[in-house]
Amino acid sequence: MKITTIEAGFFHVDGGAMFGVVPKRVWQKRYPCNDQNFCRLAMRLLLIESDNRLVLIDTGAGKKQLEYLKYYDFTQIIDFDEELARHGYACSQVTDVVLTHLHFDHCGGTTLLCENGEKIDLTFPNATVWVGRSQWENFLNPNVREGDSYFSENMLPVFDAGKLRLVDVDVQMDEYISLKLFNGHTVGQLVPYVAFDDSTTLVYVGDVIPAAASIPIAWISAYDTFPITSMQDKEQLLAEASAYNQLLVFEHDAYVECCRVEKINGKYRIQKQGLLSDFLTKN
Repeated sequence: MKITTIEAGFFHVDGGAMFGVVPKRVWQKRYPCNDQNFCRLAMRLLLIESDNRLVLIDTGAGKKQLEYLKYYDFTQIIDFDEELARHGYACSQVTDVVLTHLHFDHCGGTTLLCENGEKIDLTFPNATVWVGRSQWENFLNPNVREGDSYFSENMLPVFDAGKLRLVDVDVQMDEYISLKLFNGHTVGQLVPYVAFDDSTTLVYVGDVIPAAASIPIAWISAYDTFPITSMQDKEQLLAEASAYNQLLVFEHDAYVECCRVEKINGKYRIQKQGLLSDFLTKN
């Protein structure tokens, strides 16, 4: 198995939105912000090659809505043709795309505008796209809180092409990758668990834990739709990660790629953090 991280770009969000009710004088000790209180976030994807599968987890924001979303100050947005070629692949080789959820910063790169700007195509034309069923239903009929985070052009072409696969319950994709459902940040969020070897399981935590600084149970983003469920989700994920020494991979942390956690005196702490490539090489 080969696992590669892809930095699909960066954007900026208000620190108060990122860390919710946690006071700035507390969270700024763990995550930096600029003089306007904005935090730099990554869109870190995983590309997994195993046997006859090439799996991409999330696709970042893409380029279609950048003008509309300029408030978030997106930078360094990748071109997937160029980026995958740099790693020795082509977009047509991707067999599966797993979308943790359908907010624009997680699925926007799933489709792209053609050169004439009048038609939208699939970025990965041969890929099955995995989405939680309740998340898909929420996308089609969004609540007032999430409506501005969903764009039909990001996903309806996938449905129209017959490439959408909906997940109702926790599922084993293959012998290496399983998908588990979480419902705090939004309903039907998929969290991929990847068995790299007998001793190392990666957990791509998505927006269950957006950054290493978000590990404390009560540190919940103001973007989360169901805060109490978010805390319960996080507790469930961290308890398993601590018990089985799993490796947490952060999608949005611009400074920490991954870490292992341990439970000390009832609280979860980072045991060790660093680059994913270093963890996988050492293990």
